[in-house]
Amino acid sequence: MPLIIEASSLSLNDVHRFLKLEKLLNSSFTDFLSLEPLSEFEHQDLLRIRNDFDRYLSADKISEGLVKFLTIAPLMRLAVFYDVPIRLTMEDSVAISVEDEDKRITGRMDILAINNPQSNIAPPFWILVIETKNSAINLSEGLPQLLTYAFKSLGEQPSVWSLVINGQLYQFVYLRREQQPTYQLMPLLSLNESTDAIELLQVLKSICKLVSFQE
Repeated sequence: MPLIIEASSLSLNDVHRFLKLEKLLNSSFTDFLSLEPLSEFEHQDLLRIRNDFDRYLSADKISEGLVKFLTIAPLMRLAVFYDVPIRLTMEDSVAISVEDEDKRITGRMDILAINNPQSNIAPPFWILVIETKNSAINLSEGLPQLLTYAFKSLGEQPSVWSLVINGQLYQFVYLRREQQPTYQLMPLLSLNESTDAIELLQVLKSICKLVSFQE
């Protein structure tokens, strides 16, 4: 029987070795996405999300569950991830057989946004994979899990966006299936910084619109 490995126990070097995943130089959002200006309503709603999170963070460390509730859930609603044909799932199990090794990596994704086609002919298109951590966790600790889960989609599609967050900081990662699978880190964004928060919502909206190319 294969050795079962929990994704949460992997280091970044493990992910590179097991999945043959190569890190490329960091890139910018505009290399892959078109970022559009926000409306006044979006600016005001974004400010409320920032203020709510800051109020809780000022009082104490914020748990992973509350990070989802306070930040990523309202941000995804504002970016229209709740609309048809997108479907959100939580705590989906993932299993990956490691090539050339008698190992199997397992874990559970926190949040997955997929295109939910009416047809059963093609597999769902993964739009965004999200890994959440509590507000005291360094994002680098969640990166191996995020890459492992997002990598699973490359068997069915050429690329996928992923995101690891702790409520205050947001690290987007872009994975591509090439001769050797690759990933690139995007600029780190902080919800507490006004310009970063605006770009964060712009990026989420742009990724959400990628679903139209898969319908």
